[in-house]
Amino acid sequence: MAEENTGEIIVAGWMDYEPADRYPMLGHLVEVGRRTREEEPGCLDYAMTADPTDVRRIRVYERWVSQQALDEHFTTAHIKDFRAATTGLTRVGIAMDVFSVGAARSLR
Repeated sequence: MAEENTGEIIVAGWMDYEPADRYPMLGHLVEVGRRTREEEPGCLDYAMTADPTDVRRIRVYERWVSQQALDEHFTTAHIKDFRAATTGLTRVGIAMDVFSVGAARSLR
């Protein structure tokens, strides 16, 4: 039986960067991810990973307690720092979706 509406938000998708820019971007994402998980109580998970089959692609997965928590994320100092640090990196594609979680249950 499914649980009641959780109000959680999931952000999932990918970003493509020029191959020479993907690893520098991943380095910045490690730092912003660490700070996000440590400093934002509304963040339940925040993971950006290199796609092993595409030299340009970074996979994105974020889980938030609410839309408000996600909105507040974009106003933090560490996001401002991240954006400034990655200004010169070339993103060549993006597909990102935001999902409102209606119900959740443990897989096991």
